[in-house]
Amino acid sequence: MKGSLTILCCFIVGVVSGLFVDLPAFATKSDLTLWVLYALIFFVGIGIGGDATTFSVLKKSNIRIFLIPAAIIGGSLAGSAIASLLLHDISIRDAMAIGSGLGYYSLSSIYITEMRGEVLGTIALLSNIMREIFTLLAAPLLVAWFGGTAPIASAGATAMDTTLPIITINSGKEFAILALFSGVVLTIAVPILVTFILS
Repeated sequence: MKGSLTILCCFIVGVVSGLFVDLPAFATKSDLTLWVLYALIFFVGIGIGGDATTFSVLKKSNIRIFLIPAAIIGGSLAGSAIASLLLHDISIRDAMAIGSGLGYYSLSSIYITEMRGEVLGTIALLSNIMREIFTLLAAPLLVAWFGGTAPIASAGATAMDTTLPIITINSGKEFAILALFSGVVLTIAVPILVTFILS
């Protein structure tokens, strides 16, 4: 939990700094955060490449590796459908469209906004951001309670980028390849699922 609390503290300090501190222009540009993310993924790649046992996971998995993203899609859609029963203002179709964002908040919220309006697009944006933040904070608990693939499932599409470092730290380097593969598949699946459900 120490790592999760550190992430939470950094996030809070960042929010407070953005609100109250007059930061230089380069610190608030989205390009800077993108390059920091690239650097993180680069170092994760070095860690994966430096461990000879990492790629043996792919050889053992074979076709079963597709079960991870398939289970994430199925679980996300089923969970969204169940949640819609508790939310009277959101239909099952709209709830499943939000769930089909799979953590890819930028793209899914744009699609949903265009097809269903700003309110549902905003809900999609917030729910998928919350999915990412939950993964970043709860990864140690998810691994302890449910195993190494749990943070991959929780992260959804972000398992290939923003949450990959935290998954690697908590689940182990052998799960990094699975996370990367799952994240890529889910990222490709998001626009297909969202448009299929809402069309």
